[in-house]
Amino acid sequence: MTPQVLDVREMSISYGSRVPALLAVSGVSFSVESGQCLGVVGESGSGKSTTGLAIQGLLTRDPSVSATGSLTIAGTELNPVVERGWEGIRGRTVTTVFQDPMSSLDPTMTIGRMLTFVAGSKAESLRWLDEVEIRDPAAVFRSYPHQLSGGMRQRVMIALALARRPALLVADEPTTALDVSVQAQILKLLRREQEALGCGIVFVTHDLGVAKAMCDEVVVMRNGCIVERGTSARVFGAPESEYARRLMESRLTMATDRHRPVGLPEATVVNAMVESLNEGRAETATTTVDAVTAEWNARSLLWSDFAPADVGEVSVPPGASPGAAPIAALEFTAVTKSYPTGGGIARLKTVLSEVSLRVEKRESVALVGESGSGKSTILRIAAGLESASGGSVQRSDVDADAVQVIFQDAGASLTPWLTVEQLLTERVRNSKRGGKVSAKDAARLVGLAMDRVSLDRALLTSKPSQLSGGQRQRVAIARAIVIPPTILLCDEPTSALDVSIASTVLNLLNLLRHALGISVLFVTHDLAAARVISDRILVISEGQIIESVPAENVSSTVSSDYARRLLDAVLS
Repeated sequence: MTPQVLDVREMSISYGSRVPALLAVSGVSFSVESGQCLGVVGESGSGKSTTGLAIQGLLTRDPSVSATGSLTIAGTELNPVVERGWEGIRGRTVTTVFQDPMSSLDPTMTIGRMLTFVAGSKAESLRWLDEVEIRDPAAVFRSYPHQLSGGMRQRVMIALALARRPALLVADEPTTALDVSVQAQILKLLRREQEALGCGIVFVTHDLGVAKAMCDEVVVMRNGCIVERGTSARVFGAPESEYARRLMESRLTMATDRHRPVGLPEATVVNAMVESLNEGRAETATTTVDAVTAEWNARSLLWSDFAPADVGEVSVPPGASPGAAPIAALEFTAVTKSYPTGGGIARLKTVLSEVSLRVEKRESVALVGESGSGKSTILRIAAGLESASGGSVQRSDVDADAVQVIFQDAGASLTPWLTVEQLLTERVRNSKRGGKVSAKDAARLVGLAMDRVSLDRALLTSKPSQLSGGQRQRVAIARAIVIPPTILLCDEPTSALDVSIASTVLNLLNLLRHALGISVLFVTHDLAAARVISDRILVISEGQIIESVPAENVSSTVSSDYARRLLDAVLS
């Protein structure tokens, strides 16, 4: 009989000393055997992260947290909120690979020093670095965390976690910030090492594609409860609960219909779409997701149905011949970018080499590549946050605020001490495109922007810290389009979001770009998201654009080995 390394029985966890306390986890039960990988999936607020923290013994220092039920790890019964007993378990019997290795690794210590402390010797440390497929273990042994790429740091975290030869490994969103090819490598590495050591794994993630590829069994959590559990094949192939079914339908794949909303968008979003198409006259009062989705399908609506009737013709340069190419919203011509490497100006590292691209008016272009490929550098140059070392960058609209950016981490891009209303009003007041705007007109524009991104106007008085991740991203979108820009630059805006929230954000971006006639440059490592949001996909590798393909049939038209590897790595 395979030994059980984790047994959770009727565990409930509450936060806060007030009555009633916030019940984050309610009566969850599950177990993990040696050699088994159990996925814990769910949306933000589902309780999956609190469950993961409890299993790691990381809730013991907060006196406001209380727990009931039982938690047993490798035969030792523990209280998830009491420190006693965890000293010999945490970091030894149970170890962790966190989402952000940079915040977990000591920046003042070399990798070798940290790993030797765990592995016991330099020789064993080098063996582990080789085991996790680091190409130059000796060089990495001497390096500090900031000198390594994200993928390399995550490999070091895995080596640190496994060098203890734990009975249980908790992987807490370990691939969220990684591009698809590195992600696939990390998952393959975890699986191989698990088989070698025979440890159990609890894999906490919001990425359903990763869970499907990695886990033997899956538990689906919602509002602190487990709503479904079963084998990965059964849960993803034939989910029994309504919630799990909706979650699976929101998952992006390379077969997702890119002309319609992704999955089953929330009722408020679809109602906003229907009202927009019918000049504000809602023809249905239904609010359930099923009813609204049926309404959408009955109309057979496509994104193109939202294109405004008065967008006008695309212009050509003044004085140009009738057959001349139209003015692009954004155009790069032979753009190069180099950075000093620390050895003086004579020593430069080239990150962009002769990059040429066009984003036409009202066109959406996705820029896809691995970490370090140069895609984010292109976006920063397009936004005016950096200058090109060579070549030229031209825009059809030279106003400073004609270009707006939506960043991956909306929380970090929103001023924390301003309310939502102040954030949006500031954008209106500072915009040269809208002219001088009265307080009344500014309030009207702010309210319209909130409606367009389906946010309740009651949230105007909230600050970013009081909003969920999905709400913060919608506020970032509202700020960008409150005065519609010519081009919208999106830097991985959905990579850290839950599947249903990510789908909602993609739906909003698609609706807004068609309805407002905005051009979009969408930077991502997710080919499935790129296919849904864009008209064309540009593939970038080592600072050069190596391929341009239509988004509609990207799976069958990519030709380079590099692009094919990116496609093959898409886990969905």
